[in-house]
Amino acid sequence: MAREDVAELRPLLFAIAYRMLGSVSDAEDVVQEAFLRHHRARRDGTAIESPKAFLSAVTTRLAIDHLRSARVRRETYVGQWLPEPLLTDRAAPDPALGVADTESLSMAFLLVLERLSPIERAVFLLHDVFHYDFAEIAPIVERSADNCRQIAVRARKHVTAHRPRFAASPEEGAQLADRFVAALTEGDVDGLVSLLAADVVVTGDGGGMRGSWPRPITGREKVARLLAGLGAQLAAAAGVRLERAEVNGEPGAVARDAAGQLINVFAFEIEDGRLSAIRSVISREKLGHLGPLADVEALKEEVLRGR
Repeated sequence: MAREDVAELRPLLFAIAYRMLGSVSDAEDVVQEAFLRHHRARRDGTAIESPKAFLSAVTTRLAIDHLRSARVRRETYVGQWLPEPLLTDRAAPDPALGVADTESLSMAFLLVLERLSPIERAVFLLHDVFHYDFAEIAPIVERSADNCRQIAVRARKHVTAHRPRFAASPEEGAQLADRFVAALTEGDVDGLVSLLAADVVVTGDGGGMRGSWPRPITGREKVARLLAGLGAQLAAAAGVRLERAEVNGEPGAVARDAAGQLINVFAFEIEDGRLSAIRSVISREKLGHLGPLADVEALKEEVLRGR
């Protein structure tokens, strides 16, 4: 395969690595290392019959190793851990899209995958999402094809049991996101309450940032008050705006400062026409790939001065 053809495999490899790891930066590192190993193997005279098979195998194995070490680190993670978000409504196609179904990219789906072991995650993704057959998967995870088939069945049952029960249409999702943006911007508590499921859960990933939400907040009234307070804080900082966005292929929103720099990202989960989960990522380490970031501490000081 020509060099330019090998490069065309990058979106597929990134899509696999991102779904394995839930991290853009880690996925990019894994894919880069896979290409380096492919280059070294070719340079050393190794016969590579299928670059796609070689690179898929290396990417998956590296992701498995990385995931095992990442799980140890996450045991000491401060606050709630959420995947690094992708803004998938940008003009430039995201490399994680176009090679697999959108559902497998959603925050909810990625969090379900967190319940699987690294091997289960790899087998399930390669077979059910990327459509590799078990004969291809077996050497990648160093299991027999029959064993991979059993692993996939077990993983599939677990994913099916925990995945969201209902999916909103794109139109419904966009409409709910617009109403959320309007209600939060206006500090409309009643409007927020009308959008929320009775057992709605808000989860925030601040990466240990001062003042971030360390634990999930549950229940319509508590969440509405929390969001109304957040809306008031956003309104107190000059020029801050909230915009609807598509986050990991699902409805969401982003907050930006007066210069257009990113403050945080909201991802929504919808059930029966209401928001059943709201996930907010404000951790600076998890948003850097999305562009310039706002100075959150300076914004907090501005809000305090305005009170």
